[in-house]
Amino acid sequence: MKIEHLAMNVKDPLAVAKWYAENLSMRIVRQGGAPTYTTFIADEGNHVMVELYNNSIAPVPDYRAMDPLILHMAFTSQNLQADRDRLLAAGATPAGEISTTPAGDQLAMLRDPWGFAIQLAKRNKPMI
Repeated sequence: MKIEHLAMNVKDPLAVAKWYAENLSMRIVRQGGAPTYTTFIADEGNHVMVELYNNSIAPVPDYRAMDPLILHMAFTSQNLQADRDRLLAAGATPAGEISTTPAGDQLAMLRDPWGFAIQLAKRNKPMI
């Protein structure tokens, strides 16, 4: 089996989907209307989708209050500094500096404009 999607309850799914499409090379696959505005966005390789929706049955988590190590979405990057700078200019906020792991991977943690943690990863050796 393979993962189809990860789902996130957010305040404004339309705005979040637009920002991810414009800034993280994702594309909107399907978009629904009121009341949940459920929107599916796919990664650049069409391997993973994220479902964004606003469902009043459950509260929207306070993503900004969560430590990025609890929950984050990671994207591959060939140039961490350039991608980090570009995302910061587009409204992301830093959640630490660029670091290098003992395995030689370079990582940068940011938050999207709604507080959800995004990690940029340049792997020393690709894992998949």
